[in-house]
Amino acid sequence: MPGPIPPEFIDNLIARTDIVEVIGARVPLKRTGSEYQARCPFHDEKTPSFTVAPDKQFYHCFGCGAHGTAIGFLMDYDRLSFREAVEELAQQAGLAMPDDDGRAPAGPDPRPLYETLEQAATLYRRLLREHPDRQRATEYLKKRGLTGEVAKNFGLGFAPPGWDTLLRHLGGSPESIGRLAAAGLIIERDGTRYDRFRDRVMFPIRDRRGRIVAFGGRVLGDGEPKYLNSPETAVFHKGRELYGLYEAQRAQRQPSRLLVVEGYMDVIALAQYELPYAVATLGTATTPEHVKRLLRSAPELVFCFDGDRAGRDAAWKALKTALPQAGGQQPIRFLFLPEGEDPDTLVRKDGRAAFEQRLARAKPLSEFLFEHVAAGLDLATAEGRSALDAAARPLLQTVPAGTFRGLLEQHLARLVGLPAAPQRGSAGRPAFGRVHKPVTGKMTPVRKTIALLLDNPHLAAKIGASAEQPQANDWLELADADVPLLKDVLDVISANPAITAGALRERWRGTDQEPAIDQLSDSRLIAHIPMDGRLEELIGAIGAMNELARRERRWRVLSSATSPDLSPEQRARLRGDRDIAPEDGGA
Repeated sequence: MPGPIPPEFIDNLIARTDIVEVIGARVPLKRTGSEYQARCPFHDEKTPSFTVAPDKQFYHCFGCGAHGTAIGFLMDYDRLSFREAVEELAQQAGLAMPDDDGRAPAGPDPRPLYETLEQAATLYRRLLREHPDRQRATEYLKKRGLTGEVAKNFGLGFAPPGWDTLLRHLGGSPESIGRLAAAGLIIERDGTRYDRFRDRVMFPIRDRRGRIVAFGGRVLGDGEPKYLNSPETAVFHKGRELYGLYEAQRAQRQPSRLLVVEGYMDVIALAQYELPYAVATLGTATTPEHVKRLLRSAPELVFCFDGDRAGRDAAWKALKTALPQAGGQQPIRFLFLPEGEDPDTLVRKDGRAAFEQRLARAKPLSEFLFEHVAAGLDLATAEGRSALDAAARPLLQTVPAGTFRGLLEQHLARLVGLPAAPQRGSAGRPAFGRVHKPVTGKMTPVRKTIALLLDNPHLAAKIGASAEQPQANDWLELADADVPLLKDVLDVISANPAITAGALRERWRGTDQEPAIDQLSDSRLIAHIPMDGRLEELIGAIGAMNELARRERRWRVLSSATSPDLSPEQRARLRGDRDIAPEDGGA
């Protein structure tokens, strides 16, 4: 498990990232003054309300409230995890990721491997067009019903017979040979080197950012194994990657569903029949990481298996893997095909509409779960119902606590004949996509100060309000739950005077204060304050905080004015302040 990424690395990354370039590569931006505008990619709108501020390294939508840095944009738009988004930007900026202790680069630079894999893919595509033996490969693809267009879209290629095709074309130096070996493209054994893939149709495997990380090869003829995948390398991990996920997201930026099938040809055939949302695991069972990636990428997930015993056993393994991620808001369903059929053959025989009708009838996870555990049990007997409870209850305990699990437990109770446990209120898994909630509660002077500093951190140097100047810090005594957060914001700015608004907000990602920072980063809170008036507004807010703190202090003293510990002089000094009390809700 990789360690936390140091905040200094994030600061440097944000400073070296051009947020306009990152967002502009995905959304058409139009310059308006010092900022850029577009129609928001996160909700439907006719009038542009999405702005990108390069000086702040921040984007904001005044329509739906979506906002964040380049990191947050990649997380929401490309459906990346935080670390994946950081790695993407680090690669673009030419920065090596820190190691698990945050001290040194985490291993060698992977970019040469990506370049080598891309060169190999280019060569395989060219050989499919030009090699003397290419006819066997093209005949195979035509026999499987593939068009030239879909073969091009998926980058299919040809590894001809022979032991040294890649070595001859790409292995011209010891360094390039080393990269071929590190990328899993050649095998070194007993002092000899030879190509891993020979006499095969080649399927490049892309990560969700479009980079080629590995290959799959289907043998032409009777060789074994029929399908051969690249080995694990520094850039390829079978338990994480999914064949076709990049292509599915390229065809539909936000697919309506993702369909998990078993083979490359299933993915490609479905795409050819305008069903571009299929993906396949790479010679391994579905892993928890697969499920997480799938649920981050689409609002619905359907697993597709053969209807025979082996297919149902594989489906059951997938269900158990998915249960810890099943919150109920994102449907997870199971489609079983007739024996002897697979998606490739079925969609060619019945057509797109019939296949989508099958998808509509796929079993919900809950139905398949209870159907499977009840198979072979006589629920008319106490013994059968007890066995059902013993088999199902441990599985339900792996489901996240919340409404969905409660409903599953109620259904089990009805099947077993026991009274259902009372439903406990619990927030379930958040809906697909990130929701930017408006600020709740009163906009106090403390919150206004935080919001102004988050949007304009450079103003902190102009107000004399840092924690090192006690004369301006009466507000530190305020009985306000947001005061510690304000102090933290000022401390970060004081230690990093040149920090940008984007980098400042990233400091709280993954912390307990992230929701508060996210809410107070909403530019709509201070949009009514002109830029040339924000320093004055900030000074005013700090003055209001200091005055509230002094009122609180006086009121505390007045509340104990009858104490015998007060001298006559102290009582006399307080007489003129007896009418002063904290304003209702002011702190």
